[in-house]
Amino acid sequence: MSITHRADPPREVAVVMLTAVGDVVHTLPVVRSLRAAWPGVRITWAIQPGPRGIVEGIGAADDFLVLDRKAGTRGFLDLRRQAAGRRFDLVLGLQSYFKAGLVTASLRAERKIGFDRKRARDATWVFTPERIPPRPRAHIQDELLEFLDYLGVERRMEWGLGATEEERARYAALLPESDQPTVTFVVGTSKPAKEWPAERYARLADALASDLGARTILVGGKSPRETEAAETIRRLSSAPPLDLREWDLRRVVYLLERSDALVSPDTGPLHAAVALDTPTVALMGYTNPKRFGPYRRFRDLLIDAFGDPGEDYPVTAPHRPGRMERITVDQVLEKVETALRMDRRR
Repeated sequence: MSITHRADPPREVAVVMLTAVGDVVHTLPVVRSLRAAWPGVRITWAIQPGPRGIVEGIGAADDFLVLDRKAGTRGFLDLRRQAAGRRFDLVLGLQSYFKAGLVTASLRAERKIGFDRKRARDATWVFTPERIPPRPRAHIQDELLEFLDYLGVERRMEWGLGATEEERARYAALLPESDQPTVTFVVGTSKPAKEWPAERYARLADALASDLGARTILVGGKSPRETEAAETIRRLSSAPPLDLREWDLRRVVYLLERSDALVSPDTGPLHAAVALDTPTVALMGYTNPKRFGPYRRFRDLLIDAFGDPGEDYPVTAPHRPGRMERITVDQVLEKVETALRMDRRR
């Protein structure tokens, strides 16, 4: 079922996608498509402070309703104050977990659309009287695009995530121009089980320098675990990466754009790099690549340690701890070589 013929397209639309960075990136084609289909629409994005950083200032939303989860109940009350007096024509509940459902419930709207009952976790279907039709589980990106199908809106696979001219000028001094290829590493994620051993990044940095003449850099945050990994890499490597970690997400976007290849486990910068069309070597063992892997691009660069040889696992297969250690330095080096042979975009 789709709603394809409305006399008056919505003028005020709210999108609820609070976190995480990867899911926020996956939401961009949805909001870009809505804006293209409904000229003059005003899009308000309910989001958390951290992920807001990656989409602020690129025209994805006209304004934001910001939920500070760390503030507990006070954070929800503050979001309600931000939305006071607003009434939306349409609210899209794109995130099916309870706190996102509470945000959806708090917004006044003519229509609220969410996931079907089977896919809406935490019984969040109760917050959306209107729901997209049931379908089998799929890649996160595909599931979000189903909302466009339901609304009769043409899918536009446009992220518009790239650095602005002002950002390029602001961050240019971070990474001097070089004839060397630049290979970027992400070493930290939200879960240790997703991560590749730091000592293998050190060996990879040395191999890239000696075999391919490449320089390497680190991007990401400065959590204790990431800092420990960065220090291990620096200690063990004879050609340590330039450490450019700083949890300024627009700075990360700039550096990903400047990169000739990215090596990353399943985390937000991986999906940002794919959206930017930066060749991405995805290291996946804990999370299911069919659901959480790079979306439609760079599948030939994916290293799949999640499945066993010859296994055709389903998209619904749950997390598998202890598999990231299966990925060898030689495997990653081979994929990076392939990535560096791809056509350069700059």
